[in-house]
Amino acid sequence: MAEHRQTLPPLEWIRVFEAAARLGSFTAAGHELGLTQAAVSQRIRHLELRLGAQLFNRQARGVSLSTPGEAWLPHVQAAFAQLGHSAANLFESPRRKIAIAASSSVIELWIVPRLLPIARRLPHVQLAFETIQRLPDYERSDADFEIRFGEGHWPGRDARRLFPEELAPVASPALARDIADDWRALPRIATSGPRSGWRDWSNAMGEPPPPAPLLRFDTFAQALAAAEAGAGVLLASLALCQAAIDARRLLRLADRSLRMEGGYWITWALNRPEFAERRTLVECLVNPQPIEAGKGARA
Repeated sequence: MAEHRQTLPPLEWIRVFEAAARLGSFTAAGHELGLTQAAVSQRIRHLELRLGAQLFNRQARGVSLSTPGEAWLPHVQAAFAQLGHSAANLFESPRRKIAIAASSSVIELWIVPRLLPIARRLPHVQLAFETIQRLPDYERSDADFEIRFGEGHWPGRDARRLFPEELAPVASPALARDIADDWRALPRIATSGPRSGWRDWSNAMGEPPPPAPLLRFDTFAQALAAAEAGAGVLLASLALCQAAIDARRLLRLADRSLRMEGGYWITWALNRPEFAERRTLVECLVNPQPIEAGKGARA
């Protein structure tokens, strides 16, 4: 064991290597760690001499990982992640406040129905929500978690998928009764944002171009409320409107659905310290079936 401690390079050198490899720059690593570029370069050089391998290729316009560096990086990051997780579980004080940034529709339609199990499992935590209106708003957010739409890959962030995005036309039962032969003659509701729209639906289903929607909303929650009120047919996110379908406030008008490549993910920054409540909160939010009011486990 003593021999192992002697051959292991100083942890600070390894930490500098991980930052430089992740950021692709000695200068950026220095900014993150509070070191000068020269200090980062010196520590990397000491580490390379200790290991007997070149970890970076030095170039006129920057650095890139060498083959040995690329091979070692995932092991280093896994070791740091394990250290952070064990420290959080064993020593860190419970988090009293957790901030989540998301669109108003995701907050209202996905997170709020899951607040009961979160409160039961994390009774000491205050949840603070930040509404994201546009994609650039994420750059100004300092939340612990950000719920994003995409394919699950963002630089410097880890992610778990909340739900895939699957769309289908829905309408209120009262409006559906007005259908003579085909729901396509009914007025349509559209939403702004990353979801596919009515033209994408028609193209995927091999149908003629759709008529222009008579109503357009900038949030899905508003569009869903309009559909429930009988204002038109909505191309709806099935995950976000499942409760309305189950309660018969809305009816699906087609068996087929349009599956998008992207979905909604809960994400967090890799360079932030881990805390014990993270895993519990994420588990509650990725659960496809929220606990209904008045139900749930009893002691």
